Amino acid sequence: MRLPILVLLLSASPVLASSDDAWAQFQTDVETACTALAPEAGETTIEVNPFGSETYGAAIVTTTYEGGGADRSICIYDKHSKKAEMTAAFTPVDEEEAETAAPATN
Repeated sequence: MRLPILVLLLSASPVLASSDDAWAQFQTDVETACTALAPEAGETTIEVNPFGSETYGAAIVTTTYEGGGADRSICIYDKHSKKAEMTAAFTPVDEEEAETAAPATN
C-alpha cells in the first residue's frame, strides 16, 4: 500500500514544479507586453497580478514623471491571444474629493 502512495506523490512533483514555472513565465509575459505599451517618458513600474483571472492577466502600471506627477493605468493581457491593452490613465483625485468620496459598496 505504501508503494502506490509513494509513486503518486513522486509523480506529482514535476507537475507542481512546472506549474510554478508556468506562472513565472505568465508573469514575465504580462510584464513584457505591458512594458511595451507603457509611456516612454518618466519612470515606469509594473505590478503584475500573480495569476490574473481565468481569461486575462492584469497589471497596475505607474509612470512617475520628472516634475513629480504620476499616471496610473491598468494593463490587461489576454491569456489566449497573448496581446495586451492599456487603459487611459486614471484621473488624479484631489485630496478634498478623496475625503468626501463615498466608499465603494458591493
